[in-house]
Amino acid sequence: MPSSVVHAALALVLGVGLLGRFYDRRALVVLLAVVVAPEVDTVFGLAFDGAHRTVLHNMVYGTVLAGVLYWETGREESLIRGRWGARGVRIAWVGLFVHTFAHLALDWGHLEGINLLWPLYDRFFTLEGELFLSTSEGLVQTFVEITADPDTGTTVVDAGQGGTRAETHVDNPAQPSDEPDPGPVDRRFPIAVRGWQLYLVVTALGTLLAKRLQTPRRSR
Repeated sequence: MPSSVVHAALALVLGVGLLGRFYDRRALVVLLAVVVAPEVDTVFGLAFDGAHRTVLHNMVYGTVLAGVLYWETGREESLIRGRWGARGVRIAWVGLFVHTFAHLALDWGHLEGINLLWPLYDRFFTLEGELFLSTSEGLVQTFVEITADPDTGTTVVDAGQGGTRAETHVDNPAQPSDEPDPGPVDRRFPIAVRGWQLYLVVTALGTLLAKRLQTPRRSR
């Protein structure tokens, strides 16, 4: 699964690209705090089954927050705009973007995925499939497959759905196993477990260095 280091790396790359004139160390620190925050639900996993990748790994809260943020920053007496100005508004929106795409979306495509619509609908979803253009089959995608049950004739939609919260355990350093007494365990805190993850971490560091070495354009 993507480690917190990988999530942070993608957040930094997005920050460089989206923060614009508000890019600085403090803004990056805010983004890093936002992108690692969902991992707090591993602590909840000690209290009830399936909390990790459920409580703070769903798209429902982010969707609601986007609506609230749109309303709050658009009104004349906006608290965010009044306290931090355009800088606060930009960082808030970039933070929400980073939360969604640098953390949730990455986890959606790995292991058992995330409990995408919790608490409205308790079911894990994994983003798996292919999208390609074939000379014989045309445009083909298998991320969402719609078929007919041969016995009942009813339509079956397969969007990568798995088990419920109570049925699904995603291994993590806090809970490497769902066994009540697994015995001695090897708790590993991953940095990069695939080549593309290491590539992303190195790319993020290179992006920060390149941004640091850039000289501001002089106004003519």
